[in-house]
This record gives sequence, C-alpha cells and structure tokens, in this order.
Amino acid sequence: MAGKLHKSPKPKRPSSLHATNKKKVKKRNFANPNLIPLGKNPIVADFENKANEELRNKKKKGKEAEHDALLLSTLPAAQQLRFFLDSYQSANGIKLSPLELEAFKDTSVAELPQEVAQDVDNFSDHIKTAFDDSWREALCEGKLSDGIDAGSPAVLVISASALRSLELLRGLKKFTKECRPAKLFAKHMKVEDQVSILKGRVNIASGTPSRIKKLIDMDAMILSRLTLVVLDMHRDAKGYTLLTLKQIRDEFWDLYKSHFHPRLLQGDTRFCFYGSRSGAETEKARTTAAIETILRRSPATSTNPKTF
Repeated sequence: MAGKLHKSPKPKRPSSLHATNKKKVKKRNFANPNLIPLGKNPIVADFENKANEELRNKKKKGKEAEHDALLLSTLPAAQQLRFFLDSYQSANGIKLSPLELEAFKDTSVAELPQEVAQDVDNFSDHIKTAFDDSWREALCEGKLSDGIDAGSPAVLVISASALRSLELLRGLKKFTKECRPAKLFAKHMKVEDQVSILKGRVNIASGTPSRIKKLIDMDAMILSRLTLVVLDMHRDAKGYTLLTLKQIRDEFWDLYKSHFHPRLLQGDTRFCFYGSRSGAETEKARTTAAIETILRRSPATSTNPKTF
C-alpha cells in the first residue's frame, strides 16, 4: 500500500500589504469611550486658568467694594469729599484743576455720629444730629410761614430705587406727622400727584435722581431751603449703589451738575453718605478709620495708606 502523501500547510496570505509589519496590540479596558485624549489638555487648562483668574478678580473687587462701603461714611470729612470728587471726575471723564478742587470745602460734608449704626431704624437720629437745635422747626413744622417756600424741602434723600426710598422714609416717620414727605420717584407715582404735594410745605423729600431732576426742571420743587442731601449708599442684590449702577449714576451726576453744584460751592447745601450697616460693622469701620488716621500722621510712614 502506497504511503500516504503529507500535504504541507498552505502559507497564510496577508490580508493587506502592511499586515506583516503590524504588531499585536493588547486589548485595553478604556473608561473613555469617546477616545478623548487623556491627561492635561492645554486648551482646556488655559480656559480654566482664565476662568479662575476672573473669579479671583471678582472676589477681590467685591471685598474692596465691601471695604469702601464700611469705611466711607466713617471717614473724616476731607476724605469723604475726596471720594465724592473722585467719583464725579471718573463718572464724567473729566479732571478738575487744583484751583477748581480748592473751591470745595470740607464743611460741605455733614459728618454723621460714629457710634450709631447706619440703618433705617437709626436714620432719624442721624438726620436730627445734622440739624442740631433747629431740627424741630426745620423737619416737623407743617405750615407755610414767612421765608418758607412751598415745595422746598430741607432734606433730600437720593436713592437708587423707589423701594429703597420708601424704606428710608419709614425711618423718618417721627418727623412727618404734621408735614407729609414728598415721594419723588416714578414707580406707581404720577408727576401730577407729586406736583400737587409740592404746592404745600415739604420738609423731607426722598426719591430717585431722574424724577427729582424732572420736578426741579418743572419748577415744581424749589431748592431755597435745601440744607442736606443724603446720598444713600445701600447696595442692591447685585452689589450696585447709587454711584456705581451706570444709568442711575449718570442720572445722579446730571442732577448734581444742573442743580446742586453751585449750592455746594456756596456752602448753602451739605451732603452726607448713608450706608446700611450693623452696629458691629460700624465699630469695625470706626476702628479701621482711626488706625489709618494714625498711620497717615506718623512721620515714619512714607506713603499714605490707600483708603478708597
């Protein structure tokens, strides 16, 4: 019987030209099904760094703004005036000459009691102090008399919103039993009604810059008795104030240039800043201001500390 023929195995043909050079790749258990390159992505990292830097800057600005809010109305009159004039120049894109700056006196700032918290409940105490012994006649009397023009308030409170204006008026209730206050804002208030109120005696008025200017321009409100302008520095939910919320800020400075600037220079009207602070915050602000004053007066201090 013939021996069985053994067939040699046929060589496997490569499926492609490069298959012979292909190395075996171990199977990996990827937790990355979309095959996104793992590790630090320079583009993503750059984006995250910029976002973090922006967040840090916002926090820093927030802390500086809070610092200003705590210190502003507890600073000496000269520094409050400086802040006011710096804000005026910055908002209007101008620079006052040294001669123009000298025309403003520290006495144009009404300094408020340091030991009393600046909130709604204590608002009447601060206003009373600003008028000294004449507070009853200036703020409480309800009848027109010689030398008292109709529609001419002794105190004008300027706020960024109608709601805040009403809130501050509630703090002055003890003065408004015989003489109604004038609510000078646009929300739910008609100009005609406000003009009607201003035809009688008005000791206290509170409102927003735009409506106040409109009523003055209409000759409905007179400034002959205006002794004190209160600038409400209360911060809204987003941290803006009368002097930082762009539209309101521009309206305020427009009002100031049109009607308050000459009275401030002549000494007929004073202004004050009023914040919303607890007693603890007030004490902290007072202590910090005292320390900064000592440092400024110290001969060893080469440069003045930054207070704004």
